[in-house]
Amino acid sequence: MDRIQLHNGVEMPQEGFGVFQVPESVCKEVVLNAIRAGYRLIDTASSYKNEEAVGSAIREAVLEGTVTREELFITTKAYIQEMGYDNLKEAFARFLSKLGLDYLDLYLVHMPLGDYYGAWRAMEELYKEGKIRAIGVCNFDAARLMDLCYNVDIRPMVNQIERHPHYQRHEELSVMHKLGVQPEGWAPFAEGMKGMFTEPVLREIAAKHEKTVPQVILRWNIQQGVVIIPKSVHQERMEENLAIWDFVLDSDDMDRIAALDKNCPSMLDCSRPSEIDRLYDYLNNPVLTTL
Repeated sequence: MDRIQLHNGVEMPQEGFGVFQVPESVCKEVVLNAIRAGYRLIDTASSYKNEEAVGSAIREAVLEGTVTREELFITTKAYIQEMGYDNLKEAFARFLSKLGLDYLDLYLVHMPLGDYYGAWRAMEELYKEGKIRAIGVCNFDAARLMDLCYNVDIRPMVNQIERHPHYQRHEELSVMHKLGVQPEGWAPFAEGMKGMFTEPVLREIAAKHEKTVPQVILRWNIQQGVVIIPKSVHQERMEENLAIWDFVLDSDDMDRIAALDKNCPSMLDCSRPSEIDRLYDYLNNPVLTTL
C-alpha cells in the first residue's frame, strides 16, 4: 500500500478503513478484523458514537502484536456542536479519553458550519503542542477551503469530501492541489446509491481486469492521488477492498469513468437548506441524506 506525504511531512496511508454507521456493539470486532487484514488508517468521528470501540480494538491489536501504535494512523472529527475555541478543546480531551490514546494522527473539522474558525485556532494550538500530527477539514467546497487557507496560520493538511464516479469534483481537486491540501474521499461507492454498483461501464472495466466494481472505483481514486476510506463489516469485503494494488487502469478506462460524472452529490449538499437542517439535527435524528 502506498503512503501519501502531507504538506507538513507526515505520511498517511493512501487506503484506510471507515467506521461510519458501524454500530458500537460490533465496532470493536470489525475494526480489529480490519487491522488484522492490513488496514493501518482508521477513520472515525464523534458523531459516529463508536470511538470507545475503535480505541478498544486498537489496544487489543497492539497487545496481541498485530501492529504498533506508531504504525496506525487514527483520524477523528469534531462535529458542528463542538465548534468554537473552548468547545473544541473540551471535545478533543473527550476524544482522546474515549479512544484511550496519547495523541491523534489526524483531527478534522467535520462540517463547514458553526464557528469553525474558533475551532481551527484551538486545533492549531493542539497541533503545535504535538497532540495532533496533522489537522484538516471535511466537506469544504473550493470557496470555503480557499477562504480558510487565506485566513489561518496553518493550512489544512487534508480535506475529506464525498467523492465517487458520479461526483468527481475535478475543479475542487485542482484547488486542493494548488493549496497543498490532500484530498481524501469518503463514500467512494456512494453507499451503492443511484445504481453505482450496476453501472455498465464500471462492470465492463471490472471484467476486463478480472476485478470487482468496488475495486475499480477504489483504484480510480488511488490513481488520481486521492486517499480512500472504504467501509465494510464483512471480512471478505475488507480483503477485497485492499486488493487494488496489483493492477492499473489505463487511459481508456479513466476516460470512460470520467464520462460517468453527474456533477451532483449523492449524499451531502451543504448548499441546500434541507441538508443544513438535517446536519444540525443529526445527533438527535441521524438521517443519512435529504437528496
